[in-house]
Amino acid sequence: MSTHPVSGPTPRASSRLLTLSVALLLHPAWSAMAADMQDGVEDVIVTANRIAQETSRVGDSVTVITAKEQRLSQKTAVSDLLALTPGVTVARNGGFGGTTTIRIRGAESHQTMVLIDGVKLNDPSSASGEFNFADLITTDFAQIEVLRGPQSTLWGSQAIGGVVNIVTPVPEGPLSASVSAEGGTHETAIMRAHAQAGGDRFAWRVSGNYLTSDGISAYSRDLGGREPDGYRNVGFTARGILHITDNVSAEIRSTWSDGRSDYDGFVGFNLADTPEYGTTEELTTYAGVKFDVFDGRFENRIGFAYTDTDRKDTDPSSTVPTTFDADGRNERWEYQGTLRITERVSTIVGLESERSELSSASPTTFDPDPAPLTGEVQIDSAYAQVNVTPIDALSLTAGVRYDDHDTFGGHTTTRASAAWSVTPSTILRASYGEGFKAPTLYQLYSLYGNLNLDAEEAESWDAGIEQHFFDKQLVVSATYFDRDTTNMIDFVSCWGETSPDCLARPDGYYDNFQQTNAHGVELAMAAHLTEQLSLTVNYTNMDAENTARGTANFGHSLPRRPDETTNAQVSYEWPVGLTTTVAVQHASRSFDTISNAAVLDGYTLVDFRASLALSDSLEVYGRIENAFDEEYETVKNYGTLGRTFYAGLRQSF
Repeated sequence: MSTHPVSGPTPRASSRLLTLSVALLLHPAWSAMAADMQDGVEDVIVTANRIAQETSRVGDSVTVITAKEQRLSQKTAVSDLLALTPGVTVARNGGFGGTTTIRIRGAESHQTMVLIDGVKLNDPSSASGEFNFADLITTDFAQIEVLRGPQSTLWGSQAIGGVVNIVTPVPEGPLSASVSAEGGTHETAIMRAHAQAGGDRFAWRVSGNYLTSDGISAYSRDLGGREPDGYRNVGFTARGILHITDNVSAEIRSTWSDGRSDYDGFVGFNLADTPEYGTTEELTTYAGVKFDVFDGRFENRIGFAYTDTDRKDTDPSSTVPTTFDADGRNERWEYQGTLRITERVSTIVGLESERSELSSASPTTFDPDPAPLTGEVQIDSAYAQVNVTPIDALSLTAGVRYDDHDTFGGHTTTRASAAWSVTPSTILRASYGEGFKAPTLYQLYSLYGNLNLDAEEAESWDAGIEQHFFDKQLVVSATYFDRDTTNMIDFVSCWGETSPDCLARPDGYYDNFQQTNAHGVELAMAAHLTEQLSLTVNYTNMDAENTARGTANFGHSLPRRPDETTNAQVSYEWPVGLTTTVAVQHASRSFDTISNAAVLDGYTLVDFRASLALSDSLEVYGRIENAFDEEYETVKNYGTLGRTFYAGLRQSF
């Protein structure tokens, strides 16, 4: 992973990390380093500033997970891959297919924007509008970019914690293909395949995947869960690019997935083994035209993006089998223009018009055919950003965005960042950003809705340093970050309350009354100890707490956010074409609820991975995950996978 800036520890962990860092830096192995870790080629970021830039010129905190790193990690779920990056924590209700959320730098899960090639995936039909990572498995991706910190100036509502952008490969010729198949514990089987070809005028790429697993009990086995909750997922991606002329091209791309996951529901107030299952069908489509003028200095893009998420829950044991049925749609027209005024000055301007729709129903035995909840909302937006390189070593950006929401009105956000290569081996970075999250359709129009809600707002800054040693054989980085979020929307329970608002809405309602703060440090190191031996480590120390004075949970830690997380892996490339890896993931203790009454114990997971190239086109691989069978929870009373084994083959043509 290419990560920057990454950060350091708070005082309570400083001493032990400083000792570790000094020991590593003074280790004799460093004297043997000679080859350039990056081979002189920098990663390219497209998310941070909506323009392709070398990482040394990006002032924001970004991690890039390349296709090679995805393949070597052998991770099945994208969320598990994201959990290996600084500042990201993951919670899952059970095994494969269980509701899966990520949190970036302590922000709420619904405050993260998720994109595929710039198209928003967040679900308008969910109560908080968040994206469920349960059905997103690693497949045909060129890279995954994790942008930390508020980014609403360029990306709009929901980008308070950050942005996850999944980039699919650009098709190219000649005709080629690959296929992989693997199997493992719990009768798990996974197949992936892709094919592509391209010429001077037209290029295409298609890919597909299939996953099935008997799974584990979503209800924790330690509490009596015995019934396995299985999972199935099938997905398909297609992309085509037509070069109409030398400076005009048209593109269409689409991603579709269909998942079915068994889960355990509640009997009374207690979680228990039940035969319930849920299905989720997701469709993402984009069509657009690009054209350049002024000898390519002015690039223009006009596009239309569409997402449709259809969710249904079923309880076969009930007299009303369908217990939940929801459909969320999002349509967005967009224009973006990038003008390179000089070699040192460029601007980005954009216009967007986005409409979201919701239809949701929850049948019960008392009301088996309820009228569906419906609603729609539109946001029209304009943004602009200037990128300036006053000298070769310094890159500056500044931007502003205005959003006009047809319910709560207008909202303005700003951002600025700087990247300064003080020396060829030292880069300083800093950024300031504002974020906002518009009220969801459910928070506005449901039984508990409030049309007077304001947008959630956030302000954040970070600053960091990246240092290269021994011709980039060793790269270390550190970042400090701080974010305040206000106007947060939360549910007000009216149980036993007699306030005027509760008398008017005895079932409860949504209101703006919460606020939080998250601050901390992130550290990372990547090193080639020898030509065959490499080591990567990242560490995050974070305090995330409720700062709403006068509320019952003031000063409490935010739930499911460990104070400390660490990821490390050591890989060795053997002369016979074999690569072996040991990976360690650690999370400290956290709390399951905002009251901090329920504790989630800390845990350490160890994975062993190996891959062997039998030829230039054929590879065999395998892994042991959670090798020491650690018992842990990321959500209270929900099970997690114990020790599992997987093996597979990958063939390219």
